[in-house]
Amino acid sequence: MYLKKVNGPRAVKLPDGTVLSQADLPPPETRRWVASRKLSVVRGVVYGLISQEDALQTYGLSEEEFQEWVSALSERGEAGLKATFIRKNIQPKV
Repeated sequence: MYLKKVNGPRAVKLPDGTVLSQADLPPPETRRWVASRKLSVVRGVVYGLISQEDALQTYGLSEEEFQEWVSALSERGEAGLKATFIRKNIQPKV
């Protein structure tokens, strides 16, 4: 069996006891960002599975966009990462 060489750890243990691995991260060609994919990237960066610079480059994200994900997760939890949550609760109604 051949294991692909990766920079950094292959997996990290999260505070809730679950394990997040490189395989749990979305593929680099991801263009549709659902809440679960955003969550896995943010957790990967926060817990040291992937560096923020690598994440931004791999997924074509801006630093501002990534920071919005981090703040949404910390302020409103996983539901804050959903686009519908932002439309319903944050943006002013016209």
